[in-house]
Amino acid sequence: MARRVQDELAAFFFEYDTPRMVLVRNKKVGVIFRLTQLVVLVYVVGERGVARSGQARPSPAPRFCIEICICEQPQGPPDHRKDTHLYLPVPPSTGPSFQGDSSFVVMTNFIMTPGQVQGYCAEHPEGGTCKDDSSCRPGKAERKAQGIRTGKCVAFNSTMHTCEIFSWCPVEVDDQVPRPALLREAENFTLFIKNSISFPRFKVNRRNLVEEVDAAYMKRCLHHKTTHPLCPVFKLGYVVQESGQNFDSLAEKGGVVGITIDWDCDLDWHVQHCKPVYEFHGLYEEKNLSPGFNFRFAKYFMENGTNQRHLFKVFGIRFDILVKGKAGKFDIIPTMTTIGSGIGIFGVATVLCDLLLLHILPKRHYYKQKKFKHAEDMRSGEGERDLAATSSILDLQENMKTS
Repeated sequence: MARRVQDELAAFFFEYDTPRMVLVRNKKVGVIFRLTQLVVLVYVVGERGVARSGQARPSPAPRFCIEICICEQPQGPPDHRKDTHLYLPVPPSTGPSFQGDSSFVVMTNFIMTPGQVQGYCAEHPEGGTCKDDSSCRPGKAERKAQGIRTGKCVAFNSTMHTCEIFSWCPVEVDDQVPRPALLREAENFTLFIKNSISFPRFKVNRRNLVEEVDAAYMKRCLHHKTTHPLCPVFKLGYVVQESGQNFDSLAEKGGVVGITIDWDCDLDWHVQHCKPVYEFHGLYEEKNLSPGFNFRFAKYFMENGTNQRHLFKVFGIRFDILVKGKAGKFDIIPTMTTIGSGIGIFGVATVLCDLLLLHILPKRHYYKQKKFKHAEDMRSGEGERDLAATSSILDLQENMKTS
């Protein structure tokens, strides 16, 4: 055992392996070798060179900004169109804002509860029904209640009793949504989007008002993916249609539509070829559970010394504008990295063919003898005689096997 360990250590420290070229004339191995090289070549050129654009230096996350204008008249230049803020549900300063930097809401339908005043009235049946006062616990507020219970059970209508509450009265009744939508003509509104994007690494700044878009073109164009793909003026009905939805049904209870502006720029070409591509898609799946998009806001006023309000439950279409940007330019370092990794992957063909020759094919022992040769460290005179003798023996063995 000790002798064996000693031999292994000696072989590890005092032996050296050097490659030996052996030409093997075997059709099966030759075909497998070339096919493997072909597969590796297709992978390197196709997947790494083209799909990943390995020769391009990508830009970091771009910077962008968006300006939005909703216009009522579908014809005419944007600067002379009437801005329809009445159809944009912008709540007063007492309520939250429902518009963001890259999103806006167009009101298409609403339920109005006019002339509410603070007082006592019957709760809506959604907050719970009752048979007598014992069913109404004073001071309790149910999840869907619109006020605080007083402890009395009162008539909501001729057939139903609910708990009395202290709230804004009369309570909102939103069971019946107006059909068709009250503001369905918003389908003909136009949307003007100004978008700019910056790729700091390449010092490139672009606007969606590209070279083909001038004042004369803006006066007559409406965006269409085939005839006017670069026009930044969009008809809301067309946007909803391209998102795969119906405007009339969407206008009744609202919804969400995404507008994607995609910048995919190859800066090896002139910068004028860097143009936006517009895409539209629905962001909400059609489900029976809580469909649509809505919110509430109120307008408060004083009348005859009493604080009153008009409550609006607004249904609208929210448009979210999403900007994506990617730019690349030729760079020698990624190119050399791709070439070097491809050359390394070519070694897979050699490993596979060696596995076949030395371990699988019937003549594997013969190929091993041809591939590996053991050379001992001998004196010069003995080395020359032993080398000649060994060569003669190997030639004789080869002749015997081939015959």
